[in-house]
Amino acid sequence: MLDNLTNRLSRIVKTIRGEARLTESNIQDALREVRIALLEADVALPVVKQFVEAVRASALGEEVVGSLTPGQALVGVVHRELARLMGEANVGLDLAAQPPAVILMAGLQGSGKTTTSGKLALLLREQKKKVLLVSCDVYRPAAIEQLKTVAAQAGADFLDSTPDEKPVAIGRRALEYARTRYYDVLVVDTAGRLAIDQAMMAEIRELHAELGPVETLFVVDAMQGQDAVNVAKAFNEALPLTGVVLTKLDGDSRGGAALSVRSVTGKPIKFAGTGEKLNGLEAFHPERMASRILGMGDILSLVEEAHKRVDLEEAKRVADKIKRGKSFDLEDFKAQIQQMKKMGGIASLVDKLPAQLVGQVDPSKLTDDTQMRRIEGIINSMTPAERAKPELIKASRKRRIAAGSGVQVQEVNRLLNQFEQMQKMMKMMKGGNMQRMMRGMRGMMPGMR
Repeated sequence: MLDNLTNRLSRIVKTIRGEARLTESNIQDALREVRIALLEADVALPVVKQFVEAVRASALGEEVVGSLTPGQALVGVVHRELARLMGEANVGLDLAAQPPAVILMAGLQGSGKTTTSGKLALLLREQKKKVLLVSCDVYRPAAIEQLKTVAAQAGADFLDSTPDEKPVAIGRRALEYARTRYYDVLVVDTAGRLAIDQAMMAEIRELHAELGPVETLFVVDAMQGQDAVNVAKAFNEALPLTGVVLTKLDGDSRGGAALSVRSVTGKPIKFAGTGEKLNGLEAFHPERMASRILGMGDILSLVEEAHKRVDLEEAKRVADKIKRGKSFDLEDFKAQIQQMKKMGGIASLVDKLPAQLVGQVDPSKLTDDTQMRRIEGIINSMTPAERAKPELIKASRKRRIAAGSGVQVQEVNRLLNQFEQMQKMMKMMKGGNMQRMMRGMRGMMPGMR
């Protein structure tokens, strides 16, 4: 997400030289780079103008202190203004209401409302909430069945509705059902259209009046670009929105919606969605997103994700094994791959690491879920002795393992090479050298150099 913006803004450090303070003359070229970067990212023109002026006003006269270069000082200013542009610190959902607290999902068709409803249900269930989902989308074929499937995957309850019912009647029935069965939260998925129309807006206003939701979340596709601004304006005028959910931030998009929608609606971005998996929803933190855009990484989110998803006992077992000087084997390697899968895969991890640690990364070449499953299949085709002592695996064994896992011998060789790199990285971790460890990771992961 926003790769082009990240690349352009990272050049700022190199374009400004000398001088002990930032001046109009030495930031002029850098601000032009910022303007072009934002426009190419499909940020709305009024937002670009406002942002560049805010950076200029904040930067002029800024002292270049300590070991900073003028370019680094300007990046600090851009970081502050980016965070301000995307809103205040995340306050999360406001569920302080007489149960059930109603969350109304609004947005265009295809923005990801139904999937996001399921992701939200999973998030709330992890917070020990009793959640009910209902679909008021009686127009889109299979919309009700889709939400039913998503609810089952999230482990949340689902209230059936039918295409011949009126959306307001469904909402009223769902609210009564949730109230009498002591649900904490009712998530209501609404109908969208391919474009804004008066009938849709009238219907969702009527639903809002009937349900009195504590949260009305506007779900917007980050890949919409400039059009997201017009959609955001229309929904903001029609409904008292309480927050925004940005979806498809992992897509091949310019991502201008992330920087435009907060400015246009005046409402906080509460969540960011990535991928189709139900655990792909994270709280949106403007400062952390600004750091990621500027190539500084997002270590805090990475740590939080690790605490939520990683099996700490398994991680401790591997760490203790390495501390005792025992060899890191292929069984441990498989366990580490399973841990990375829980955290969204390697690409998701790399996205949160600082650029200077990772180096130049081609996300399209990073190990994906399919490759991870292939690696697991190869390891599962080995005997316990081969997993414990990979040096036993010679030509004939490689052919047997390849046949057993349905791959070519070259794939087995590639895995063994990656495993050797991982072994080296584990030795570096034992020595506590982070920079050397990251260099080792470049060799282990395709696409990193």
